[in-house]
Amino acid sequence: MDNELHTKLEAVLKNINKVLVGRNDAAKMVLAAVVARGHVLLEDKPGVGKTMLAKALSRSIGCKFSRIQFNADILPGDITGVDIYTQEGEFKFVPGPIMSNLVLVDEINRGNPRAQSGLLEAMEEKQVTVGEESYQLNEPFCVIATQNPLDLAGTFPLAEGLLDRFMVTVSLGYPDISQELNMLDLWQGSNPLDEVEQVIDAKEVIAAQEAVTKIYVEQSVKEYMVKLVQKLRHDNQLRVGLSPRATLDVYQLSRAWALLHGRSYTLPDDVKAVASEALSHRLFLKDELAFGGVQAKYLVEEALTLITVPVVG
Repeated sequence: MDNELHTKLEAVLKNINKVLVGRNDAAKMVLAAVVARGHVLLEDKPGVGKTMLAKALSRSIGCKFSRIQFNADILPGDITGVDIYTQEGEFKFVPGPIMSNLVLVDEINRGNPRAQSGLLEAMEEKQVTVGEESYQLNEPFCVIATQNPLDLAGTFPLAEGLLDRFMVTVSLGYPDISQELNMLDLWQGSNPLDEVEQVIDAKEVIAAQEAVTKIYVEQSVKEYMVKLVQKLRHDNQLRVGLSPRATLDVYQLSRAWALLHGRSYTLPDDVKAVASEALSHRLFLKDELAFGGVQAKYLVEEALTLITVPVVG
């Protein structure tokens, strides 16, 4: 385990916590997804700091940042870029905002399904196709999307295929009294986001991503992950079972979680720590259960209690 790398990742978390009070667990989950080469869906009510978290992260890691504001009339070309016909009689590709390292897709569920589909190829294959040409995206590449609750006006539910491409879904929630008082202290002067400085660069982010691939996962821990996914996949309360992509995401995310805690190996506790955020948004409950108030995260918590945890020996 590279101590210098771990120290720099800790510095990124400290940077975010300078802006968002009491959101250390959420910030750590987002950073784990980035170093695990995943994408993040921040799902919560307006005004709780979703966009602030993404901006603080982008300034901390010093990567190329772009923002796409989704709305009802946005088109896929507004995301990927377009071919334009020049005066010279040739087509020229004008890159869209997706051609960046860290892409903030703000209010993704205010975009129409056609626009949402413009993210699919980029998120899965790290490329976009415009006309007859495909263009590779920059490394590292991460989409951080924010989503408002579905009961708000003017929102479009994300399709199952798009939801499955997000490695984690993170909710920030409302601050308690002491956290909100600390927030007021932070904003007493200038915007605290203006004071966030870069602590690592794109090469170091890629180095962290490579370090994740070297985190050791013992066979019994792998079996623990697979049994958890299998248990949920065949739950008769679901309309659609978990995909193999979900298993891979739990695998990579638990390794990234171990890296952020300074270990070169993964524990069952790492799997437990990331399971809810990695799996809940992929559990599509039958309508009668969803209308009855059953939440997907409770299915994950129940499955964790039923699967035997591997122990030494």
